[in-house]
This record gives sequence, structure tokens and C-alpha cells, in this order.
Amino acid sequence: MKIVKSVDELWSSLKGVVEPSADGVRVASASKLREEGVDTLVWSAVFAENEAVRDTARWAIRAAAREVGIESASIYPLYAAMGRKDCGGFTVPAINVRGLAYDTTRAALRAALKNEVAAVIFEIAKSEIGYTHQRPAEYTAVVLAAGIKEGWKGPMFIQGDHFQMSVAKYKEDPKKETKVIADLIREAIPGGFLNIDIDSSTLVDLSRGSVREQQRDNFEVCAELTRVVRECEPKGVTIAVGGEIGEVGKKNSTEEELREYLNGYLDLIGKGTVGVDKVSIQTGTSHGGIPLPDGSVAEVKLDFDTLARLSRVCVEEYGIAGAVQHGASTLPDEAFHHFPESAACEVHLATGFQNLTYDGGHFPEDLKREIHAHLHEACAGEKKEGETEEQFIYKTRKKAFGPFKRQMWSLSSDVRNRIAADLEAKFDFLFHQLKVGKTRELVDKHVKPVAVPLSKPGK
Repeated sequence: MKIVKSVDELWSSLKGVVEPSADGVRVASASKLREEGVDTLVWSAVFAENEAVRDTARWAIRAAAREVGIESASIYPLYAAMGRKDCGGFTVPAINVRGLAYDTTRAALRAALKNEVAAVIFEIAKSEIGYTHQRPAEYTAVVLAAGIKEGWKGPMFIQGDHFQMSVAKYKEDPKKETKVIADLIREAIPGGFLNIDIDSSTLVDLSRGSVREQQRDNFEVCAELTRVVRECEPKGVTIAVGGEIGEVGKKNSTEEELREYLNGYLDLIGKGTVGVDKVSIQTGTSHGGIPLPDGSVAEVKLDFDTLARLSRVCVEEYGIAGAVQHGASTLPDEAFHHFPESAACEVHLATGFQNLTYDGGHFPEDLKREIHAHLHEACAGEKKEGETEEQFIYKTRKKAFGPFKRQMWSLSSDVRNRIAADLEAKFDFLFHQLKVGKTRELVDKHVKPVAVPLSKPGK
């Protein structure tokens, strides 16, 4: 794929396809845009050496997506309807796209279109932004470009996942660490993220005497950061905000913890501010699963009873969409139908797709060896005593997606198509299990995307 070197070359290559206009772009040929123009745009948006080219390509993708009927949107109206019990019976999949981002998102969208799925989120966590080398503006451009390529229409839900506080840095300087997340929010929203998950659950201190005090730092910081979101959100948009009460991989959450967190949080934000519309809880999972010595993943027993009880509290007592499950993608296939049965409003899925990409039998062995050698050098300090080679690689290989992004995107079309076919089949299965099929009409009923002003680069 050719990557242009200047803004003039970019527009020249898109002549008769997408052309700049007074207030955005004009799509001269939607068919040519979908066939080839969007590929030029997305590769330039990600890999162009010239910053002006990257910024222009990202802006052009967002503007062109709008012209063909795709808009980054907040899922808040749908979740508000779930909190009112106007709809339900399904669990929204939130897909963390780490590597092969364009192909992976396209695979998910093909499965969604086949099943009339509109209630689906594409997300990236604060940590993933770092090690996959995907800042918000780039991530949004890639997701929307995939939508253009696959013929998507309507709202596209793009989410900042786990905008997480570092407990060590918070103890050292609370204001400084809070500002780090606030600054990321201020970058993410104009970058196209209209759904933000604030994860201050790392600040929960179980050594304190009462549950309210254990949760205090958590709900105080979440309230402060919610105000940042509301100050930054575009006119006419209510950004969906998620909170979290239990750090994934730690003890299971309780109803008392949920109530104390929400009561303290709501007291702080006051009645004039829209608060969180969902709360992530811990029910027994861990991010990425627990690798065994042979590199396989330990079986996890997820507490669906806790998930159901806390979701019920969310809806019945607080009128919000429900509880959210993290770290679920490595669960056995037979577990996923339990999420809608437990009234979970959202489930986060990441590592399972990474595993399928690496281990599905299509990823080139020579590139895999090169990645492993890189990990041994770059992540040497992460290897624990007694840890096997397989455990080390399993734990660290997510960090290859950034340094090897260009090489992965440049794999042969045959290899990428085979990987994408496996991913599409997995998405298809998950959409069925989570009962999000035929949610297009429901989403279109509740979610009316707002055409947020796009700032043209250089102005």
C-alpha cells in the first residue's frame, strides 16, 4: 500500500474520490472511496512520516465517514434506556482492538452486519494506547475507516477503556496522577472517543475500617474526572461514562461496595450532573487470563450470581444500565450465554482475539521468532523467577503490537485474510451468545448521532 509523503500528494491521489470542501470533504465517489480510497487514507493516517499528512488523513476519514452515514457516537442513550428497563436481554460486547487494527475491526463489522448488530463497542485502554502505539485520533480513524470499507451505517461507538489511575503514583502525588487521566480525557474526546471508562478502582483501600472509606478515593476521583468529561463533551452529546468498584484480578465485588461507591459518587457530583451509566465489577476473572507453564490458560470460575445481583442493584436502585464484566475473552465458549442471562450490560473482550491472531496457525513463524527475540530484550525485567518461556511470551506478546505494527499490517493479503476469517467466526459466535443480533433497529431508535464539529488540520 502506497503511503503518501505530502498533503498535496494525498489530495492528488484521492482526486475524484474524496476532495476537500469549504466545511469538510466531498465524497465524489462512495464506491471508489470504499474500494481503494479509504485504504490510502488509513495507511497514511497510521504510517505517514509527515505529521501533517497523518493529521489530514485522520480528519479526512472522519469527515468522509460522516458523508457516507457513519458517525462516532455515545452509547449513553441506549444505556439510559436499559436503566429505565425500556430494553434489555442482551450484553454489549466491547472489543479491545490491539493489533492488525484495520483488519480486526473489519472482521468484527462483517460479523455485525451479517447479524444486524449495532450494539457493539470498539475500545482501547490507557495501557493499550501505550504499547500498541495507537493514540485516540489514530484509533478513531482506523475504526471509522473500517466502517467505510465494510459499508457500515449509523453510530459507531468508540470507547476509552480503563482510563486507570496508578495507585503508586497517586500516593506519591494525587493531583499529578489525576491530571494524567484528565489530560488523556481531554485528548480522547476531540479524538473521537464519546464513551469513557474511568478506572479509579485501583485506589480502593481494603485496609480501611468501613466500606465507604475503602471506596472513598475511588468515588472521589471518579467524580472529579466525570466533571472533566462533562466540561469537554461536545454540545448536544452526553458522553457515556463508566465507573469501577473492583480491580480486575482482585477480590470479588459485593452489593455493599457497589452501593457505597455509587452513593458517595452521586453525593459528590450532585443532581445537576449526569453520572456514570454502568459500573465495572470483579467476579473472578483476570486480564488476559492466567497462563500455565505450558502457555495454556487456566480455567476460571466466574461468579455469575454476583454479576446478576449487582446488575440488579444498578438497574433497580440507581436506574443505570447494569454491571460490566472485564477480562472475559479467554473464558470457555460455553460461558458467554450467561452474560445476558445475568443482565450484564457490557462485557470487555481483548486477549482472546490476540491469542487467535498469534496462535490460529496463520501468523508467520519467522515474524513470531523475531517478536519473541524482541520481547526477551525489551521486557527482560518482567520475567519472574520460575516462569517458563511459554508463560513469559504469553504475558508479554501484547507489547509487540506497537513495535511490529507496520510489519503486521504489511503481511500478505492471504495471511491477513485467513486471520481475519478466524476472527470473524469468533465475533459471529460471540454476537450470538451475547444476544446482540438484530439490535440495529433498537440502536437507531435510541441513539441519534450528533455531527460534532471537526477541526481541520492547520486551522
